[in-house]
Amino acid sequence: MKTKKFASLFLATSLLAGILAGCSSGDEGSSKGGDTIKIGANLELSGAVASYGSSEAEAIDLAVEEINAAGGIDGKKIELIKVDNKSDAAEATSAAIKLTSQDKVTAIIGAATSGNSVAQVQIATDTKTPMISPSGTSTTVTVGEDGKVNPFTFRAAFIDPFQGTVAANFAANDLKVKNVAVYADNASDYAKGLASSFIKDFEAAGGKIVAKESYVAKDTDFRSTLTRIKAANPDFIFIPGYYEEVGLIVKQARELGITVPLMGADGWDSPTIVDLAGAAALNNTYIITAYSSEDPDGKAKAFADSFTKKYGKAPNSFHALGYDAVYLLKDAIERAGSTDGTKIKEAIEATDNLPLATGLYSVDEFHHPIKSATIIEFVDGNQKFKVKVNP
Repeated sequence: MKTKKFASLFLATSLLAGILAGCSSGDEGSSKGGDTIKIGANLELSGAVASYGSSEAEAIDLAVEEINAAGGIDGKKIELIKVDNKSDAAEATSAAIKLTSQDKVTAIIGAATSGNSVAQVQIATDTKTPMISPSGTSTTVTVGEDGKVNPFTFRAAFIDPFQGTVAANFAANDLKVKNVAVYADNASDYAKGLASSFIKDFEAAGGKIVAKESYVAKDTDFRSTLTRIKAANPDFIFIPGYYEEVGLIVKQARELGITVPLMGADGWDSPTIVDLAGAAALNNTYIITAYSSEDPDGKAKAFADSFTKKYGKAPNSFHALGYDAVYLLKDAIERAGSTDGTKIKEAIEATDNLPLATGLYSVDEFHHPIKSATIIEFVDGNQKFKVKVNP
């Protein structure tokens, strides 16, 4: 879900070519021939976006416990190996190298963010290790800049352009607003991509963009820009970004007397946003997400019940996506009848209408999921299910 600028995406990869050449997970090795199936989790357990990775880790643990209690995968228990990538792309690359060359995992789940997922792509490709990013929404996770599909990389979350389209249609058709402002993180490919998609589709629906403003990650005072936005008199403000800044933006917008609906995408989906913005300020705001614990769908409810029983709290979308990534992998291994990386990859590619917590899951030719999105409204600091949008 999250893409942030980072230096040298595949830092030191060329220096490690010799290591990678000899550790293809497509070969039958110790992780496949023993009594367990080793699965790596390369997650943001500390650092700037630890909220995302830690949420996914909780749900991954739950899924592994459930699968192992039910007899495992083809009679073999899952051995989960978690590595903290510290919310850093270079660390994510190093973690992927460790998991494939030292731990010899069958597959990798993670990272939570797009940037840290992209940082593992070359490792996954070179070692033929299937990798599933639970929440990396940038198209670059599965498709390179050359337009070619990254063969061993998949995702559980929908892609950014779909989110932008969903937001534009909701603003135009459900809220029936006409004049809109867009306030995006100018340092984030994630935010810029969402903004571009939203603007294109909202204008195509007959709406007008009355203000376009930007901020930079780590900013803390947004009042001068919000004052300019207020002067443009929008009916609605689209704010694609991450909870660290968005929480403060929402708080300061309400303090300046901006009362119109505000909307963002899955980058808002963290409990921390309520602490930053305040429950009252978040009223009349909406987010696009993969999951709501109030979704009446049977799989969604069963997951919510299991998660709440284990952790004493309702799950969010990052929990659901982490959980789904494990079950997507389990299904593929069972259909492949093998722990060979290439056979698992082919099984994931053939996934069609697999029922998961976030809905039915299929894969297109770009390794993008075909699945629904959920729109949630904040009411007094709580997330309330609004509507499910089909692709």
